[in-house]
Amino acid sequence: MIVVDGREAPIEIAQFQNLEQILLTVMSDEYMNDRVVTDVLLNQENFSEIYPHQAEDIPASEVKQLEIVTMGVNEMAVNITRELYKVVTLMDSGAKKVSGLFRQADDAEALEMYQDLLDVTRDFFSMVAVLRDEFTLKQNKQFGTAVDDLSNLFGEMLEVTENEDWILLSDLLEYEYIPAVQRWKQVIAKLREDIRDVQ
Repeated sequence: MIVVDGREAPIEIAQFQNLEQILLTVMSDEYMNDRVVTDVLLNQENFSEIYPHQAEDIPASEVKQLEIVTMGVNEMAVNITRELYKVVTLMDSGAKKVSGLFRQADDAEALEMYQDLLDVTRDFFSMVAVLRDEFTLKQNKQFGTAVDDLSNLFGEMLEVTENEDWILLSDLLEYEYIPAVQRWKQVIAKLREDIRDVQ
């Protein structure tokens, strides 16, 4: 039995050779246009591929029940903006802590936290890129300016890190990075409105 968003799909598992064929058939249905798969339950257990095309290695005979849960692209985008807001708050507080640690000359702990901050910032850029590509937000001037400001600053911070100038890095974090990150709160609120308007 194949269930998509709580409704049984009129597809017979026996007509397929493997799980990948089943998934491709389900995904080709018109209902799946503008939807994102959030969960796949195979025989009542979460399934996600550990390696590419792993689903091809699972014979259809082993598929007793397949449940696919999806979400509309716009709903997913609104959820991403909620997560972005949380990430911005995390970036803000993380930068304050790192800056404080550098000012106290606790370089070892500051560098460890700074690495985490860089990772969070990279993830933030990835999430923003998804929204930009999905909703063609390049025309949004406030969005473009915020992306440019933070990415230029990010590059400058990496350069300062290479020179091991921790005081300058602390200043950049406190006086430029934190204000740039805080401006994102308004940008994200506007993004959420724009995405809801598209719905």
